[in-house]
Amino acid sequence: MSANDRPSGPQPKTHDSAFLKACRREPVPHTPVWFMRQAGRSLPEYLKVREGIPMLESCMRPELVKEITLQPVRRHGVDAAIFFSDIVVPLKAIGVDLDIKPGVGPVVAQPIRSRADLDRLRELTPDDVRYVTEAIGLLTDELGATPLIGFAGAPFTLASYLVEGGPSRNHEHTKALMYGDPELWADLLDRLAEITSAFLKVQIEAGASAVQLFDSWVGALAPADYRRSVMPASTKVFDSVAGYGVPRIHFGVGTGELLGLLGEAGADVVGVDWRVPLDEAARRVGPGKALQGNLDPAVLFAPTAAVEEKTREVLTAAEGLEGHVFNLGHGVLPTMNPDALTRLVDFVHTQTSGGPTPA
Repeated sequence: MSANDRPSGPQPKTHDSAFLKACRREPVPHTPVWFMRQAGRSLPEYLKVREGIPMLESCMRPELVKEITLQPVRRHGVDAAIFFSDIVVPLKAIGVDLDIKPGVGPVVAQPIRSRADLDRLRELTPDDVRYVTEAIGLLTDELGATPLIGFAGAPFTLASYLVEGGPSRNHEHTKALMYGDPELWADLLDRLAEITSAFLKVQIEAGASAVQLFDSWVGALAPADYRRSVMPASTKVFDSVAGYGVPRIHFGVGTGELLGLLGEAGADVVGVDWRVPLDEAARRVGPGKALQGNLDPAVLFAPTAAVEEKTREVLTAAEGLEGHVFNLGHGVLPTMNPDALTRLVDFVHTQTSGGPTPA
């Protein structure tokens, strides 16, 4: 089932939003805009409410999650909210000893390197993340017709953190396990696919209108390795939530050589970073998919005229797409001026309102 085949019944308030229409490859009143990491470090109001609260704890406070998720919607007028959380939250919820170290990222106390270590990865139940269900309920009440995007980390990226013990430049332990013990690797990714699927189901059932699977580190792989060693687990995740009929977005960094495979894994919308123009990305992905992206985040540090010029380039490359959601090619950078993001949303809306709609 794709995003265009939502189960019958009363349509939610968000159904006719520009964001969901673009995901379904339907005509839109304007190109919808949202930003990865729009809720967070670049906003002074975020820094104020998070002051003194560790990252993982902040993800477990429903009222705080609601406030942080709503902040960029209020400030920037984006077309969708993305649930404030972290990709390691489901791992923490099932008892993995990890923490998010400021300036470093997720750090795992005991990396997974053997078959015995798999026993530490039990299944995730809704009771493990009741705070997620509560927070999404609070959010959907306030968001009204604005869609909420749920998300999770893809099995490969979660495995990379678990095997390396934290962020890694070369993923040497991860690749050594993938190449050296393919049976254990497959079992690890399958277990993570089950955990990720359960986490996405909780978010959808609580009211999320779409979900995005972040495979942040998968660009480190060659296409053949992705197809053989990673794609089955990602496909399992997408298949697990297909019956809900909500759009499924897939995004990874440095994945120009994998774009077709990211769509083939089961996504309705393929996220594109800034390295590949959207018209070329469409050729690589093939028909039947919407695209999301793909302004270089660093462009936002340039003068407004330069930002507008580069944005026009993205919109021009997107003119022939079946569906387009405007986003950055990666997340909002922490030192970015929030006003630049607000101006960007307005510029995209103005440039695309009343113009040609997707084919």
